[in-house]
Amino acid sequence: MREENCIFCKILSGDIPSTTVYEDESFQAILDVNPAARGHVIILPKNHAPDIFGLPDEDASKIMIVAKKIASALKATYHCDGINILQNNGEAAGQTVFHLHVHVIPRFEGDTVDIGWAKGDMPEDPAAIAEEIKANL
Repeated sequence: MREENCIFCKILSGDIPSTTVYEDESFQAILDVNPAARGHVIILPKNHAPDIFGLPDEDASKIMIVAKKIASALKATYHCDGINILQNNGEAAGQTVFHLHVHVIPRFEGDTVDIGWAKGDMPEDPAAIAEEIKANL
């Protein structure tokens, strides 16, 4: 299933060129055209899902296996000091293309990639917060 106006669906159909580093029956992993670092890869499900909430459970579990495979290849290729595996859901979380995708970004000590947040304080009642979340699982 593809969406007509989705840029990632157009990449997956070959209408827009990309550089593929991995492909199987469910996913295509390509180099990001606006990379945070050399070797920055994005993993695209071949079936359109706008975000994690629309992704079938089977694909959600499989995509992490692909992310691990890509991360291992990046570590072997670039001998990087770390790897970010990142997936955003919703505009407020930084999602700009509404076709689920997972970023796999090689990281090096002292690099200028900025994926972070200011540390907050531990809530006064973490047990109450945990219970709120558990009620919706």
